Amino acid sequence: MLLSCLTFAVAGESNSHDLASMERKLNHIEANGRSPHPDATPTVFTEPEVNAYLGSDNVRLPAGVQSVKLEGEAGIITGKSRVDFDRIREGSHSSNPLLSVFSGVHDVVVVAHAHGAGGIGYVQVDSVSIDNIEVPRFVLQLFVDKFLKPKYPELGLDSQFKLPNHIDTATVGHRELTVTQK
Repeated sequence: MLLSCLTFAVAGESNSHDLASMERKLNHIEANGRSPHPDATPTVFTEPEVNAYLGSDNVRLPAGVQSVKLEGEAGIITGKSRVDFDRIREGSHSSNPLLSVFSGVHDVVVVAHAHGAGGIGYVQVDSVSIDNIEVPRFVLQLFVDKFLKPKYPELGLDSQFKLPNHIDTATVGHRELTVTQK
């Protein structure tokens, strides 16, 4: 019992340290982005920092999305979450039997290639699995078009978006994200 309490206390201290570090780095990115000539020194976000931030009260996840954790490898992000699809689908109905897989509460894993270049972010979803069963891409596209696009028009299986705060590049590495501003 004492060991589990100590482990929890140490994990909590590490988590708060990672959260504080992430917040400092985000504040630096924002302040640097307001400069007419941003400092191009790279800023490195570690995986524990990003996950501490995602698990904090600083991030409001969409209704139905819970406990997001990200893992990074060279150019690839793996996101793991618990999703209540009924909450995501609230207000929308479909008689398409292919979309029935998107109901109830499930563990979801999304694997995507991601990077930023020239001030543009690029995300290409490679695969999505629900409770360890991969969802065919055409079924994912149906779900995105029917339930996500109406609420989040910028989302898709292949997305491009302008990076904020004069971020020029974003590179996913092993357990880290490196951004440069220009």
